[in-house]
Parts: sequence; C-alpha cells; structure tokens
Amino acid sequence: MADWSPEHYLRYVDERSRPFTELLARVPGDVATVVDLGCGPGHLTGVLRARWPAAHVVGVDSSPAMIERARADDPDGTYLLGDVRDHAAGGVTDDADLVVSNATLQWVPGYRALLPDLADRARVALAFSVPGNHDAPSHVLLRAVAARAPYADVVGPVDRRAVGDPADHLADLARPGWEVDAWETTYTHVLPDTDDGTHPVLRWISATGAQPVLHALDAHDAAHGTTLRARFETELAAELSAAYPRTPHGTPLTFRRVFTVARRNA
Repeated sequence: MADWSPEHYLRYVDERSRPFTELLARVPGDVATVVDLGCGPGHLTGVLRARWPAAHVVGVDSSPAMIERARADDPDGTYLLGDVRDHAAGGVTDDADLVVSNATLQWVPGYRALLPDLADRARVALAFSVPGNHDAPSHVLLRAVAARAPYADVVGPVDRRAVGDPADHLADLARPGWEVDAWETTYTHVLPDTDDGTHPVLRWISATGAQPVLHALDAHDAAHGTTLRARFETELAAELSAAYPRTPHGTPLTFRRVFTVARRNA
C-alpha cells in the first residue's frame, strides 16, 4: 500500500483523539517512559506529555510520511520508523513503563497473537484501542462497491478487518501477575460538511479504512490513464449518502471502539 497522508488523517483530529484521552484515563499511576505504537503524525504526543510531564515518550510508526510529519511538528520529540511486530519481538526501541497504541493494531493481521508479547515489553501497563466498526455501513458499503466491476479486478478482495471484542482481549491477556480492564464505547460523531461537497463519511474513511482501495485505484489510473478512483468515489458517496444522511447540524457517524488496559499487579 502507498504511504499514509498525515494531512487527510488530521482532518478529524478531535474525533480521532478523544478515544486516546479516555484510554489514558484508565492507566493508573505514574510512568517514566512511554512507547506509542502507531504514533501517526505525533498529534497525540502532547496528550501523553500532559498526563506524564516528566516521561520520555518514543513514537513508533511504520509510515515514513507520518514519522516525517511528527519530527517536523515536534523536533524535540523522539520518533522512530518501525513495525508493531518488530517491537513485540524485542526490536525498534527499549522496553517502557507504558506501551500504548491508538487505532493501529487492527492493521496488523493476527494482532491478538502479539498481545502477550507487547504486554511483556511494558513494565507497568499495555493500553490500546481499536475501531470495532468493521460491520458498520461505512465499511460494508466500501467492500460492496469495491467488489463491483470494474473495481474488483483492480483492488481484489477487500479485507474485513475484524478486531477482538473486550472479552477476547481479556482472554488474550489474563494471566498470573496481570489485571485486565476491557470495555467498548460507541460514539456518535457529528461530521461537518466539507468545503468541496465530498460526503463527510467518505472523507472520514478515505483517510483510514478506504486507503488500500483508493491507493490501488490511483495506481491503476496512473498506469492506464483511467479515472476509476473518481468513478468509485462517486458510487460509494451515493451509497453513503443513503446510509448516513446529512442533517442541518452535520452528518452523524456512529463509531464503535474497543479498549483494553492490561496492568501488572506483581
């Protein structure tokens, strides 16, 4: 997949940041070192510093564009290019008191098998949240439109990126010496209208869940002189408009997230 776009991701920074703040509220005590897996453009590093002003924070992301943006916006911070699997295996950076991750693990196939190893890299706690909206209309319609001709031959099957429920994460991480707090929250974000008329939910998923599809269509258009991406977005926008109608106060988007905090108790 082509690299991520920090600018697109940050369009809804408040909505994307709120779960992180609520996740940190359930992490007890003080920590001196933090590793933020999937730190993106570093927009949440300030939240970590506000909670633990004396802590040394290391941001890790597999996207060169995200790391470049984070370093540019926060030149005094520490940001490393790396993968979740590598950190679970003991690489990328040192162990930390807190290992935290916001809306990243869902991109790692089989991430649940990595959870005990990620917890072992934390001296105090592992805390993470993942979106649990794989069966929401936004993603069901994305998969449905991508499966139509002529897009299907270009993008191939679109993965249903299912994540574990709170009970699954509890089972993955419950063991002697650990306490696990797992829960879910369903938000109703009210997305403002866009300046260019793009449906707000299309703009939301274009920065995250729809990225692999859109990048594949962009590559095909560039190689063959076609306009498949524009056609695809028009079709998907029509479907999203029916599923997420605009209102005078904005477009409501129901969004489920799953949270987990695993803490050492010994």
